[in-house]
Amino acid sequence: MCCALAALLGILVHVSVSHQTVREARERALTRLTAVTKAYEAGDRLAPGSSIDPPDLPASLRDLALHGRRGTMVDNNDGQPVMWAAGPAAGGRALAVRVDYSQGARTIDGLDQAILGSSVLAIGATLLVGAFAVTRVTQRLHTTARVARKISAGDLDARVHDPRAVTGTDGRNPNRARRQDEVAAVAGALDSMAASLQSRILTEQRFTADVAHELRTPLTGLHAAAELLPPGRPTELVRDRVAALRTLTEDLLEISRLDARSERVDLDAVWLGQVAERVVRVSDGTGPAAAAGTAAPVTEVVVEADACVVTDRRRLERVLGNLVANAHRHGGPPVVLTVNGPVITVRDHGSGYPDYLVAHGPQRFRTEGGARGHGLGLTIALGQTEVLGGRLAFANTPDGGAMATLTLPHQEPEDSGEPEGAGEPEGAGRPEGTEEPEGSREPDGAGRPEGAEGTEGPEGAGASGGGGDDRV
Repeated sequence: MCCALAALLGILVHVSVSHQTVREARERALTRLTAVTKAYEAGDRLAPGSSIDPPDLPASLRDLALHGRRGTMVDNNDGQPVMWAAGPAAGGRALAVRVDYSQGARTIDGLDQAILGSSVLAIGATLLVGAFAVTRVTQRLHTTARVARKISAGDLDARVHDPRAVTGTDGRNPNRARRQDEVAAVAGALDSMAASLQSRILTEQRFTADVAHELRTPLTGLHAAAELLPPGRPTELVRDRVAALRTLTEDLLEISRLDARSERVDLDAVWLGQVAERVVRVSDGTGPAAAAGTAAPVTEVVVEADACVVTDRRRLERVLGNLVANAHRHGGPPVVLTVNGPVITVRDHGSGYPDYLVAHGPQRFRTEGGARGHGLGLTIALGQTEVLGGRLAFANTPDGGAMATLTLPHQEPEDSGEPEGAGEPEGAGRPEGTEEPEGSREPDGAGRPEGAEGTEGPEGAGASGGGGDDRV
């Protein structure tokens, strides 16, 4: 806009000065023509620069004079600009006067150069100022967008902290020397939204942790009282529900610790093939079918390429246990656990994951399709995977069934020899007398012994965890 305005002003100045210069030269030529005409009529000698029917007189001006009219015209004579003035003379001839116009032409040329130079400088300065201003605004917008992406990724501590943004509780800018612009308004709104969202999430996390913690003590007493009941079907039902409630409480505590990002990993060199086999043995021996006394589910382990990675063995077993249990509870046989380097997949041949889970990941306490449970198993698996620095993805296969893909960070340990002993993972498996709660969406906390009451910190992550009600 500024560049167009500068060009327009330059054109207006050029036209105005050109018209004024030509008008002055025309007045001089006509004045001289009047004097020469009087001298010619008086019979005096013509002054230099005037003549009768000069051969270089422009044809249009000659025709005008022959028709009894006076006129002027700018023309080049031997490369020099001149102003011609012509009028009628006796005998049907044209009396013409030639006035030097080079000074006027030089004036116009100098003005044009000055206008061009000043326009270039003005446009250059405008572009520099505009580029500087736009760059600052663009950088601030990029910063705001980057912070928004961090918040959407889960970093609720990210803030823009734009110095021009309104940060006072009364809506006023503490820095009165600066006015708030539109970018600052967006940055301030984003910071306010992030702070409000963080406050609400922290409140919900504290509520979940407090409720789960307060339930542990009465549940311990209830569990002890249930053990004193006489044998029978009612006693079995009471014990089953108490165990399910205790498992739910422990899962809530584990989720609250994951939300608080207070977990620490205990790294060790782990061969994934052996870990997979141990998890499958525990899961097949303590699954819902085994607990009910029916045929135990069978999980096929396929080791395409074994790998030794540095990770937390117990948390890895917790993740795989939850995935295998979820596949057996909500999928269809066969369930296949495949190890291919640092990538582990758990696939079943059931109806697959619901659409919301594939698109947005597992969500606690959300079920679809009449499924029962709490949806905590896959939520815990995803949280423990993030603690390990890995990635857990959920998808449905084209030929039917659900597939969870766990990708671990691969770092070859210095000593990656075969670990001795492939015993049961610490804390894995239920005591034989523990029945799996019927109708639970996932074996919430399966793989945690019944006596795991009061387990704090990472010890709450058993080897074979809940499967989650994240499947239709």
